[in-house]
Amino acid sequence: MLPAIQWNSDHLVMIDQRKLPREEVYVECRDEEQVARAIETMIIRGAPAIGVAAAFGVALGVMRLKDGARLDEEFERIIARLHRTRPTARNLFWALERMKAALENSRALPLDRLKVRLIEEALAIEREDVETNRKIGQSGKGVIKDGDTVLTHCNAGELATAGYGTAIGVIRAAHEAGKNIRVFADETRPFLQGARLTCWELDRLGIDVTLIADNMAGWLMRKGEVQVVITGADRIAMNGDTANKIGTYSVAVLAREHGIPFYVAAPLNTIDAALADGSGIPIEERSPSEMREIQGCLLTLPHVKVRNPAFDVTPARFIAGIITERGIARPPFERTLAEWKKES
Repeated sequence: MLPAIQWNSDHLVMIDQRKLPREEVYVECRDEEQVARAIETMIIRGAPAIGVAAAFGVALGVMRLKDGARLDEEFERIIARLHRTRPTARNLFWALERMKAALENSRALPLDRLKVRLIEEALAIEREDVETNRKIGQSGKGVIKDGDTVLTHCNAGELATAGYGTAIGVIRAAHEAGKNIRVFADETRPFLQGARLTCWELDRLGIDVTLIADNMAGWLMRKGEVQVVITGADRIAMNGDTANKIGTYSVAVLAREHGIPFYVAAPLNTIDAALADGSGIPIEERSPSEMREIQGCLLTLPHVKVRNPAFDVTPARFIAGIITERGIARPPFERTLAEWKKES
C-alpha cells in the first residue's frame, strides 16, 4: 500500500483521494494554505489522516517564516487557518493542540531549530498513528470469527490514517491471523468512500470484498449474511456517543434490530474529553454539489434544494464496543473511557 500522506524533506505529498480508484494522482503541499485546501476539498480525508496533515501544515507554515517574524502572531494565524477546515473530526484539533504544546515547550530555541522541532513533532504524530492503528487491529481482531462476513461503512483504512487503518485495521489483523473472512463495503453516498476507496484498499490487500449500495444493508442482515459491523469514528463523546460518516447511525440501528454486534474502531485521541455526550458534536454540512452530481454529472435538477450533513451521531446504546489501542471498551463506556483518556 502506498501511504495516503508522506513527508518529503521540505514538503508534504498526499494521494488525491477524489480521483481514486481510476487514477493515482499525487499532490504536493508546500505551505499551510495548500494543506488546508487539501483537507477542505477532501484530497485527504479520514479523521486520523487529517490530523496528521494538519500537524505537517503547522510545520510548513512555520518553515516559511523569516527571522524577525512575529512568531506568536504568525503561529496563531497558521493554527486558525487549519482549525477552520473541517469541524467534526476530533483528531484534527488534537493534532493542532499537540503542535501548540510543542511550540510552547521549545520557545527558547532559535527559529531555525524551532522549525526542525516542529517537523519532528509532526513526524512523531504520523509514526505514532501507524503504531496505534496496528494496536487497534490486534485489540479488535478477536471480534471477527473465522468465516464471518463483516459490514463496514465509509473508509477507515490506510487512506484515512497515516497507515494500516482503524476499522479496516481490525479487518486486516483478522485476515493476517489466517481467518477466512469476507467484507461487505457499502458505497457510502454521497462521496462514495466505500465504493471508491474501501474496495480499492481491500482488493489490493487480497481481502474478499463485495460492494453493496447503502440501502441493501438491512436486507442482507435479515438474510443472515452479516455477522459483525465495524466502522471508524470522527469524534467520540465520553459516554460513547460516536460521530462518523453520515449513514453510520442507520447501519447501527439496523444492526441492533437484527442482533448483530456493532463496533467502533478509533484511537483514543478521537475521544473528546470536553463532551459528556454526542449532543455537542458539531456536524459539518458540505456543498450541495456533492449530492447533485457525481464527478461533474448531474443526478438531479441543478436548482433542487439539498441537505448534505457529512456526519451523524450513533448513540452509545447501539455500540457493542469501542476498539482502541488500549483494548475494547464495553458499555457503559463512561468509566473506561475516562480512565483511558486520563492515562493517554
